[in-house]
Amino acid sequence: MAKAQKTFACSNCGAVYRRWQGKCEDCGDWNSIVEEAAAVSGAPKGLSAKKGRATQLVSLDTPIKEEPRTLTGIGEFDRALGGGLVPGSAILIGGDPGIGKSTLLLQAMGALSLRGEDCIYISGEEATAQVQMRAARLGLAGAPLKLGCETSLRDILTTLDEGKPPRAVVIDSIQTLFADHVESAPGTVSQVRVCGHELITYAKRRGTVVFLVGHVTKDGQIAGPRVLEHMVDTVLYFEGDRGHQFRILRAVKNRFGGTDEIGVFEMTGLGLQEVNNPSELFLADHNSREPGSAVFAGIEGSRPVLVEVQALVARSSAANPRRAVVGWDSGRLAMVLAVLDARAGLGLAGCDVYLNVAGGLKISEPAADLAVASALISSLAQVPVPEETVVFGEISLSGDVRGVSQTEARLKESAKLGFAKALMPSGKKSAKKSTIKGIEQQGLVRVTDLVAHFFPEGVA
Repeated sequence: MAKAQKTFACSNCGAVYRRWQGKCEDCGDWNSIVEEAAAVSGAPKGLSAKKGRATQLVSLDTPIKEEPRTLTGIGEFDRALGGGLVPGSAILIGGDPGIGKSTLLLQAMGALSLRGEDCIYISGEEATAQVQMRAARLGLAGAPLKLGCETSLRDILTTLDEGKPPRAVVIDSIQTLFADHVESAPGTVSQVRVCGHELITYAKRRGTVVFLVGHVTKDGQIAGPRVLEHMVDTVLYFEGDRGHQFRILRAVKNRFGGTDEIGVFEMTGLGLQEVNNPSELFLADHNSREPGSAVFAGIEGSRPVLVEVQALVARSSAANPRRAVVGWDSGRLAMVLAVLDARAGLGLAGCDVYLNVAGGLKISEPAADLAVASALISSLAQVPVPEETVVFGEISLSGDVRGVSQTEARLKESAKLGFAKALMPSGKKSAKKSTIKGIEQQGLVRVTDLVAHFFPEGVA
């Protein structure tokens, strides 16, 4: 009889090893390598001599029948998906525990079922009575949504194959499922890979939209093999801070729409409510007369969003001053501080610096450089940013202020919310003066031009 051979795989990235080791060489994670299902040695490695079936090939100009998208009725959810649900698509949604993943999907499936669509919600973490209690709290007790509590992949697929295929199915969560032909515990790399593959195959075969809820690691990445994110059509991350009521649904991969599109929600006692104008929400408590505060006109996906950037600069006698960042890249902050020191002579190297993006929003675009620099200089000089002013632009290592994309959209959103002035780049991308009325555009060439707004007599 052939001898079983042990294999080990990383639960974070899926890398396979012949023996256990403490650190994964592929992703660098520690204590993530676990024993996987045993493989029988001596098994044939290649395909047999039997010929396969020829695949039918078509040309690019072959007419196709494009099925319309299905709207869930939740506008921000549809926006993040690229305009609605595409039949036969597989969607992976991840987020921190308690952030509202199950609530959002229950609301979406309830809204779909109330519009006459056949939807199924299968939970592997809660009993059906618990899901019913949440639905009653959300005002969905009368929705004709079908509920199930099951963790066996075989039983789930058998249930879904009965009768007419449903419009949408939610699996909450993929880490709780197990396939009985795989000898490993639920949540391991093998189980997640096999269960994900079978459910995605079902979605393509039956034309059903399948939602897979995924747990996340301590780094905020979806747990399990990375191949799962490659297999699905759309990957959504549900972000937010438990200290704030705002929630951001961000698309990081979408085969049927744009990436980095966001939907904004507010967590209330009645569930997640849509936020149609997030700029007003993020600026609700903004005080333009406080030093260290600047309003950044950013772009999230296809929508302009105005958000407050707060900074606090305090002199420190410590050998290594503290740098604390919330909502922005700490490496980007270090670069901006270095440029302000080297090109403007502000002497921030001996200061504690605290930076915060208000509302729990996470900013990733380089256009926030100028707004961050404005908040830092304002806090250092104890001079507030001019009233009704927005700031955006990228700062280079040479101290130049570089142009950014979608200037027109940023200015239009700023003017709509009552801002009268914009500190922005005057480079080639912004060479054409916008025709937006009611907002004054002041172009900056170098970061020293920004410093002059707060230190008109020069830096002491």
